[in-house]
Amino acid sequence: MPAARIPLGLPRFDAAAIAQAAARLTPRDYQVLEHLLHHRVLTTHQLQRLFFTKPQPTRRRLGILYKLHTITRYRPWTPYGGSAPCHWVLGRAGAELLALRSHTTVKELGYHPDLAMSISVSAKSGHQIGVNDFFVHLCHLARHTPEAHLRSWLSEKQCATIWGGLARPDAFGCWHENGHQIDFFLEHDTGSMTLAKVADKLAAYTDLADTTQITTPVLFWLPSRARETNLRPLITTTEIPIATAVQTDLDDGPAGPCWLPIPSQSSQGRMRLADLANAWPHLTLGRSPEQPTTANDSYDDYLDSLFPKEDESR
Repeated sequence: MPAARIPLGLPRFDAAAIAQAAARLTPRDYQVLEHLLHHRVLTTHQLQRLFFTKPQPTRRRLGILYKLHTITRYRPWTPYGGSAPCHWVLGRAGAELLALRSHTTVKELGYHPDLAMSISVSAKSGHQIGVNDFFVHLCHLARHTPEAHLRSWLSEKQCATIWGGLARPDAFGCWHENGHQIDFFLEHDTGSMTLAKVADKLAAYTDLADTTQITTPVLFWLPSRARETNLRPLITTTEIPIATAVQTDLDDGPAGPCWLPIPSQSSQGRMRLADLANAWPHLTLGRSPEQPTTANDSYDDYLDSLFPKEDESR
């Protein structure tokens, strides 16, 4: 039988090589691999905000993971000079290790050796980075705010697995802050689609709510004030809760007072993300049965346990 094709630049992996790599990985390393599996691509800065504290230990540890072939990287071309940050993608050895931990196969994980190349040339990679940045900001705020917790972050692929073809959100999240909690679907807008098509997406969310009997807010994260102003009149449905905001990293970013619900009064002020839980008193917001229903913040607690560990000697 002919040997399986090995992509250029990758070693032929065997049990000994995988065992050697596994011996050097920490629990935080596995969290990095899991995030890259689910969320496809993360920049150095995003990984630092998620799992580290300082730039130098971040780069050092990512360099070690890269040499172990657990992650790989590319750097996008920038048309106006300068240098784009490294973009990190799950590597071949990383996929093997995750498959072993999950008692499954690399194929069943949905991993392909050419993943990094396909992502690097995809026109959607910038959109994916933007979606991930939204949740990275929430994770980073939760690290430094005892009353805040990101209780769920599901990727587009994970959403498709749960809700099938009824709706295709860019992500699903559950955010808790100061006693308020909200589930939401995220629509991250880059301005590449006509506003009419953006508004048309709401029909699928209406069908999803009718099918599941769960009313979940849809949040539009828009690139400019003008685009937000022009989109809002096109949204006429009142069957599902909707809010819009202009992309910002000021005042706690997407967790901060940047959201304007639909419908809204002329005197309506911008609201914090968690406060949107009370923005539609005429609707009863539900919770997805796939999400935790208790105050268990194990995701945050687990990440918190990793942050002080800056020993990169392994």
